[in-house]
Amino acid sequence: MIEHAKVYKPVKLKEPICEDPDDDKFFACALSSDSKIIISGDKHLLKVSGYEGVEVMKPRDFVDKYLAEE
Repeated sequence: MIEHAKVYKPVKLKEPICEDPDDDKFFACALSSDSKIIISGDKHLLKVSGYEGVEVMKPRDFVDKYLAEE
């Protein structure tokens, strides 16, 4: 069951972004939904963190920054 979900059509990217072209779909989706963070440990995605304002964070770093209790 899906709750509180939205479906976005990925934007068409002007150029390849990642060394692995299969990873570009994650940026296309993030850009179409105005997302600012992709959570992944994928080395190709991490290399291009910051593209068009989209940060790529490892899961542990995301938890430590946004979910950890102070």
